[in-house]
Parts: sequence; C-alpha cells; structure tokens
Amino acid sequence: MTRQKIEIKKIDNITARQVTFSKRRKGLFKKAQELSTLCDAEIALMVFSSTGKLFGYASSSVQLVIERLGPLSDDTERLDHPSIEYDRDTFSKLSKEEANKVQELRQLKGEELEGLNTKELEKLEDQIKRGLSRVVKAKDEMIMKEINALKRKGIQLMRENQRLKQVKNVGEEQGRSSESTNNGSTSDPPRDDDSSDTSLRLGSV
Repeated sequence: MTRQKIEIKKIDNITARQVTFSKRRKGLFKKAQELSTLCDAEIALMVFSSTGKLFGYASSSVQLVIERLGPLSDDTERLDHPSIEYDRDTFSKLSKEEANKVQELRQLKGEELEGLNTKELEKLEDQIKRGLSRVVKAKDEMIMKEINALKRKGIQLMRENQRLKQVKNVGEEQGRSSESTNNGSTSDPPRDDDSSDTSLRLGSV
C-alpha cells in the first residue's frame, strides 16, 4: 500500500501542526547528523517554532560554524536554495551571547581577568561573594539536616538500649525467682520418726 502524498501547505489544526513540527524536526536533525557523519561535514541547524521556541543541532559547535561563515562575502552567504537566505543577524547575536556567557563563566572561575578595570573586578567580586554565600548557606543547611538525622538515630538507639536492658532485668528477676522456688522445694525437713527411733533404742539397752 503506497503512502498518501501530503499536500505541502500550512496545517490549520494547531495540535496537528505541533505534532507534525515535532516529527519533522526530529527527522531533520537526524538527517543532518547522518550527513555530518557520512560526509565529515560541519553542520549547524537552528529552528524556531511558531511559538518562538528555539531548537538547534550542531555537529561540533554552532559558534564555530558561524565563525567559519564570517569571512565569506555576501555572494557566498546564500544557501543552495535561492528562496532561503541565511539570517546572519540572528546567528551573530546568538554567537555573541554564547561567547559572552562563556567569558563570564571563565571570569567567575578566575580566568581572563586581565582586561577588566577596577569597577568590573569589584562587580565580579560581588557576584562571587553572593554565590559563595549561597553555597555556604546550602552547605550549612545540609550539615544541619545530617546532624538532626544523627540525633534522631541516637535517640532511637538509646530507646532500644533501654528496652533491651528492661527485657534483660525482667529475665534475670524471673530466673532468680524460679531458682529460689526450686531450692525451697528440694530441702528436706527433719524427720521426727528418726529421733524417736533413736530414743527407743537407747532405752531398751
């Protein structure tokens, strides 16, 4: 049975449109990955949904692919399809934001501080202090939770120990009581008939 050919036009149903977008996007990224693997090509894809959500794929790094495109002239910035043009401003903006975030992260680690002035260093110092205070607070909360857990465990162990002592004391008391009872029952009282027999024998001699 042959697959029915779908007419290429905008899907009016919003739900069906979102489902189709999700399926086609995954298929597009899969084909891009296969093309990159088979042909050793550097590929960068960016897709914006109708709601403005960004989806992307890159064989290495979006920034690296964009940087390779930078030195090219305006004539070579067009893709193979004449009706599709490369949105250089969007890529340039995203590339710059990514570079800024990477540099900011490195500066928070204490790297690449040479080009900063005093005011920028003070701002960076304040950010590190705030971050450190949050880390210390989170660590203190975790330590307190562990201490409280150990205290609860210690209380449970003490109660269990007391219970075992009580059980042991009750067992010892029952053992002593049983022993005294057995001793009283096995001791024979003096017999009167023995003494009478002795007196009778002495009288008859």
